[in-house]
Amino acid sequence: MILVIEDDVMINNLLCKVLSDNGFETDSALDGVEGLSKALDKEYEMILLDLMLPKKTGEEVLAELRKTRNTPAIVLSAKNEVINRIELLRLGADDYISKPFDVDEVILRIEAVLRRTGEAKGSNQLKYKNLTLDTESKRIFIGEEELTCTTMEYGILELMLNNPNKVFSKRNIFESITGDEYLSDDNTMNVHMSNLRKKIAKVTDEPYIDTVYGMGYRLSK
Repeated sequence: MILVIEDDVMINNLLCKVLSDNGFETDSALDGVEGLSKALDKEYEMILLDLMLPKKTGEEVLAELRKTRNTPAIVLSAKNEVINRIELLRLGADDYISKPFDVDEVILRIEAVLRRTGEAKGSNQLKYKNLTLDTESKRIFIGEEELTCTTMEYGILELMLNNPNKVFSKRNIFESITGDEYLSDDNTMNVHMSNLRKKIAKVTDEPYIDTVYGMGYRLSK
């Protein structure tokens, strides 16, 4: 989940919508005090932080946050002097984007920072929307709720999360996971997919797997 701390309601709403459209869960705050409180209370993947905030500035939020949290943070601000960027990086910002910004650039910067921080931490987690899959412990969570999955169901999600934009046929999925030849008249994959969807539906109304008719399955957009 990404926390957007921005006092301009229109910009805040825009960022949340763009992030949601790109598969991220979002939370938001409209001032520095609320933003810091949320940032310290929950575990976020990323924080987008404006500088010119009421009640507590973005610099103050970042400085307080870094005392106890290493949550990746990208600063968004109309302040663009070189000295400010340097000071922010020293305070612990992971990146800096000047306003006005291009929303596609924001998404690319977020993905780049998440890749860097994930590699630095030696992350064993794959994430999509509110789902987290731990490749080391072989556990799957949606939010705080753990899914109890079979080996095949786990394999389906791991395969899709590693290839979030790919459409998989039933043959692709079966042969990628098992290494065995897929028999076209076998109904096994339909059963596995149905069971997995039912387990997800018990935890959330959010769709995670789409059927692409005539082609197969992919992660929901």
